[in-house]
Amino acid sequence: MKKIVGIIEKGADGGYSIYAEGGLPLFSNGMTEEEARESFESLVPEQAEYMKERTGEYPEWYGEDVVFEYKYDMSAFFQAFPFINATELAKNLDINPSLMRKYKSGIAKAGPAQKDMIQRKFDNIVERLRVVRF
Repeated sequence: MKKIVGIIEKGADGGYSIYAEGGLPLFSNGMTEEEARESFESLVPEQAEYMKERTGEYPEWYGEDVVFEYKYDMSAFFQAFPFINATELAKNLDINPSLMRKYKSGIAKAGPAQKDMIQRKFDNIVERLRVVRF
């Protein structure tokens, strides 16, 4: 099974953009997240055919068994889940609320170590939420 990871970003037009992780030549956008995902997934066979025409072979990332996984960058995360308060989330993650608002707006980008720390702490919150029953 081949996996393509799409990184979802907040688009400059207020919509969503998706690019492939690992430098694959795949990029799409749409006014809604669903539209951007559909565009991204339909682009894959088209791009693979184009590359086959140019090189004589399909790219290694393409095949019948390709699956997609998506990850949000921070600004797209807050756009997709507007009910989550950036300031309160920052406090729960033990990071500066002002810095989190910069991540939310796209003014600043977290480095790899900061992203890993945020992800670990966010995963802990998700685990706590898994036991909630209404």
